[in-house]
Amino acid sequence: MGAPPYLGSISPDPLTHTLNVTGARCVLARGLTAGGDWALRFPAPGRLKVHAVSRGVTWLTVDGDEQPVLLKSGDVVAFSGGLPYVLAADPSVSPQDALALLGTSPHLFAHAGDKDVTDVVSIGAHFELNTAGEDLLLRALPPVIHLPRDGAEASALCWLLEQVLREMSSDRPGGNNVTEHLSQLVFAHVLRAYLARSESYPAGWLRALADERIAPALHLMHTDPARPWQLAELARAAAMSRSAFAGAFTSVAGVPPLAYLHQWRMRLAEQALLQEDTPVSELALSLGYASESTFSHAFKRETGVAPKRFRDAARVPRDRDEVERAVAAAFRRVYQPGGEHSSNR
Repeated sequence: MGAPPYLGSISPDPLTHTLNVTGARCVLARGLTAGGDWALRFPAPGRLKVHAVSRGVTWLTVDGDEQPVLLKSGDVVAFSGGLPYVLAADPSVSPQDALALLGTSPHLFAHAGDKDVTDVVSIGAHFELNTAGEDLLLRALPPVIHLPRDGAEASALCWLLEQVLREMSSDRPGGNNVTEHLSQLVFAHVLRAYLARSESYPAGWLRALADERIAPALHLMHTDPARPWQLAELARAAAMSRSAFAGAFTSVAGVPPLAYLHQWRMRLAEQALLQEDTPVSELALSLGYASESTFSHAFKRETGVAPKRFRDAARVPRDRDEVERAVAAAFRRVYQPGGEHSSNR
């Protein structure tokens, strides 16, 4: 007897693998109610922010875009963090500083406008990603993603944000763990919405995850990163010739297949070094390196920091900043056109 039709493969897909190394976690969640004539100006979040309108309608105006967008009950907006914006009852209302209002309100839901009227109820949450999450995924997102209420992801995101707010505002057992998992789900739904709606992505990690042609090869590399994959094996999985596969992969991922595999191993190494106490020698073998020295050399060349130094520094806040800067610089070097991995090895 076969498996029920709704049971797909239990093997995680590449997006799931990638989400697992992004470290998404909610760092702030607040509610907002408003009534009458009101307008709030928010600074650039500096990180992923997701805003859901639970009730009423709100006008959104993003810096650099003169055309306001009407957000209706059930709509969700995701901000990648780079631009200030205004939420208002009417675009003509002069906005007040949102942080001043939120900072002085002792309540979980701050109120804007007429204190005796509540026309709008909304929830906003800020999500922090680790360096891998920011460089692999967040920087590939557009400044603003509007998800209308009739879309596949909006209703799920509204519910998730309500749960995040509830968990972060209470002292329930296991709250931190629940919030972390909810944060991963929020980020996953934002990425799903973007991948489903966008017709053209810049070359990079997100575009690779969305490209069906190279998906079989990505699945192999993500599922078994320690295997010494050869270009011919990956090309066969994608039903292409070696040259066609290498060209297609590089055009969407921004790096050749084996460079992508190297980068994926480095992201897994960073995650393990930050979260586990696995000896570096064991970690090296688990990622397909013949020796600890070979792995250490590759890791230091990538991040500018030796594995043991990376792990030690991550546990000292002042040194962690040094590591984060080194990793960020390595990502920029690798993923910029003409970077050190711009040709296949």
